[in-house]
Amino acid sequence: MPSFDVVSEVNKHEVTNAVDQANREISTRYDFKGVDATFQQNELVVTMSADSDNQLDQMRDMLIAKLVKRGIDTNCLEVGKLEKTGMKAKRDVTLKAGIDTPTAKKIVKMIKDKKLKVQAAIQGEQVRVTGKKRDDLQGVIAFLKGEDVGLPLQFNNFRD
Repeated sequence: MPSFDVVSEVNKHEVTNAVDQANREISTRYDFKGVDATFQQNELVVTMSADSDNQLDQMRDMLIAKLVKRGIDTNCLEVGKLEKTGMKAKRDVTLKAGIDTPTAKKIVKMIKDKKLKVQAAIQGEQVRVTGKKRDDLQGVIAFLKGEDVGLPLQFNNFRD
């Protein structure tokens, strides 16, 4: 039976490259001259630190631009709260990977409401869609590409 998986993944290597490029841009920008501003990455969490919250906003825009250039969808970004400690300001940006259970249930419900002849099942952090015809599966892919579920979706493991 033909099937495919609906997943939400982030390329960690591209995130690392985008953070490195953003750090390089900070070192060359005139408005950040003499300012202790950095991006630090730990897995899928990028910590921005600077002297003021205004600079953090500029750094967030810089990071988003670098991620977009690297082909990473910005729907997966979750910007944390501002933390001020003395003369420093910090903010975490988390990149969401994997489909959480409420979103997976929402995707399954959307597929079932479409009344296509396919079955959708939640398997961990992905949704497996199976059907008898390849055309039905391609219809589901086209339908999900047009919908906004709050996460960037990829379709892989297509088997005939």
